[in-house]
Amino acid sequence: MKFVPVAAGLLLCLTALCSAAAASAKPNILFIAIDDQNDWIGCLNGHPQIQTPHIDALAERGTVFLNAHCQSPLCNSSRTSLMTGRRPSSTGVYGLAPWFRDVEELKDIVSLPQHLRNNGYTALTTGKIYHGGYGRRPNKDDEFDVIGPPPGVGVRPKQKLVQTPSPHPLVDWGVFPHKDEDKGDWRVASWAVDELAKQQDEPFFLSVGFLLPHVPCYATQKWFDLYPEETLQLPPFQANDRDDTPRFSWYMHWKLPEPRHKFLIEANQWKNIVRSYLACTSFVDSQVGRVLQALEKSGKADNTIVVLWSDHGWHLGEKLITGKNTLWDRSTRVPLIFAGPGVAAGGRCEQPAELLDMYPTLSELCGLEAPEGLEGHSLMRQLQDATAERDWPAITTHNHDNHGIRTRDWRYIQYADGSEELYHMKDDPNEWKNLAGAAEYADVVKRHRKWVPESRQPVPGSRHRILLYGADGSVNWEGEDVAADDPVPELE
Repeated sequence: MKFVPVAAGLLLCLTALCSAAAASAKPNILFIAIDDQNDWIGCLNGHPQIQTPHIDALAERGTVFLNAHCQSPLCNSSRTSLMTGRRPSSTGVYGLAPWFRDVEELKDIVSLPQHLRNNGYTALTTGKIYHGGYGRRPNKDDEFDVIGPPPGVGVRPKQKLVQTPSPHPLVDWGVFPHKDEDKGDWRVASWAVDELAKQQDEPFFLSVGFLLPHVPCYATQKWFDLYPEETLQLPPFQANDRDDTPRFSWYMHWKLPEPRHKFLIEANQWKNIVRSYLACTSFVDSQVGRVLQALEKSGKADNTIVVLWSDHGWHLGEKLITGKNTLWDRSTRVPLIFAGPGVAAGGRCEQPAELLDMYPTLSELCGLEAPEGLEGHSLMRQLQDATAERDWPAITTHNHDNHGIRTRDWRYIQYADGSEELYHMKDDPNEWKNLAGAAEYADVVKRHRKWVPESRQPVPGSRHRILLYGADGSVNWEGEDVAADDPVPELE
């Protein structure tokens, strides 16, 4: 009998060892976000001159999705969607507010970091993962175990470098004398580097969110020098691009602070903003490189899944605008790269993918049972074989009842008033010829129209940066009625 306690103790030890072994067998996750990053990444061929060697190297050792799209072309609604696994049309979160935990029927949703924490992961975060500081309040939001430096612009000029029609302090770009080390994204990367050097309790979920190339697009001269003005290539542009798009398409960005293309031309700023965006993208790539190098140095790389993504894209003159808030490819197409255990190297997948797919994909890669209610689909088949077919399109929603459906070869858009656009992306990658009204494409429209989701109305506390409209067809901007023949604001 006196041996029973020893046996019992031995059993407890063995149980603990088995649990520890099971936990350590789970892969770590390095979750890298880049704000407002469109497809101007080397491996995506979005701009012929872009230099992003570190992101491109990550794509080479993993699988890059060449046709990946966000669920919403706006920060809060996009990040809420991908972190909760629900579409904006399901949650009713379309704008820059609210934080979904403040909505009664959404507050108990199990987010991605919570799901991982519930399964033995330590969740760390720095920079911008949720929008607006959401998810960074210890003991309130219960999203992360360890919270690092918040996102921030860092050093700024004493006054705006470009006097745009909007006085908004963030709408600015250019070069001015400062040190890269003084930028907010440098501090974010440095914290992640330091954390990776520590003896982490594995498995861990380390989320690292970079702010650039979100405006203000400030970069030092060394990054501008990568893109000399005299050889700079501007994005493809067609002056009559909007002649065949519905008026409702203007409502997506009726009075936003980002300037129109007309201002860029009149103020001789088109090349400057393009250079600034390219320079900031290359700077962020260097910070991604610092984090990836730290992962390699830590000895944890072989057991770490790396996923790199952006919340939405950004226009730089195309469609006569700058900024996001549209349902065209430049605003919806984003980098999405997986690398690490369970992921084939050198994969280039042309099938449509959604940011919404990250939640179920990471669950499967980590051997976890995904929570109920996720609306994305695991990309596991494509991570093992990039040519594997996929049954679902990518769906982007901006405010209720505006939807873009992206398949392999087509983009279909339906606006809240029923107006439509259709583009053949193989023949017309710049979306210059709207085919929606042509009888010979009626079947294509019908096939895509079936994917349009039902939209719920915005939840209480919604804060929008686009024109609002009612079920009766009424349209207004912050209480101001907008008539069908009102001129489109050009510079605001």
